[in-house]
Amino acid sequence: MQQTETHPDYAEVAAILPALNEAESLRRLLPELATFRLGQIIVGDNGSTDETAQVVREHGGLVAHEPRRGYGAACWAAMQHLRSDIRVVLFLDADSSDDLTRLPDLVRPILRDEADLVIATRDAPTVEKGALTFQQRFGNRLAVWLMRMRWGYRYRDLGPFRAIRRESLDRIQMRDRAFGWTVEMQIRALQEKLRIDQVSVHYKRRIGKSKIGGTIRGSIKAGYWILSTIARHWRAT
Repeated sequence: MQQTETHPDYAEVAAILPALNEAESLRRLLPELATFRLGQIIVGDNGSTDETAQVVREHGGLVAHEPRRGYGAACWAAMQHLRSDIRVVLFLDADSSDDLTRLPDLVRPILRDEADLVIATRDAPTVEKGALTFQQRFGNRLAVWLMRMRWGYRYRDLGPFRAIRRESLDRIQMRDRAFGWTVEMQIRALQEKLRIDQVSVHYKRRIGKSKIGGTIRGSIKAGYWILSTIARHWRAT
């Protein structure tokens, strides 16, 4: 993919993908993502030991190295490479679980100035069996319930597939560098009174084993960071 050959609708959209040893998945995902001819594709390489960085470069993407482990750390590292002309930032996982056919439904409301944050919620009836573990489903439901109790907005998911206006992303000042990244973004969006939309999407089983939801230890760690992030903002507002 050549970054200069972009579709006019998406030339000001950048995709950020945090990744840790996702070479196998990225070989399939990046060509599909390239068909949208986005302005930038940036992979936050979270200390991969496989060919992740090589695969990204082979497909015209930019690699942002971040050896410090953590979903938020990888996203933050990638954000530092955003061009000044980028208006919309799209976040998605590097494991090929997100349904890219719905990418326009996430970015167009922002480009048309109809929303500031659009979240893909994994609650469509077509979500593949086994794509979400029990602990992921339980954790999501608990987190969105707590946010509704505190801030009065009914989120349906903490789905990683989402788009946000660049100005809004700068405004909410993301601080999490671990696994509270998605929930912090949603809380800060409410605190800053952003215009929020939610889109039910199909969700697939990931390629390879999840480093978070695929293990008990990873699930506990992620759950801790999500709940501690909610607690920190709960007290602050």
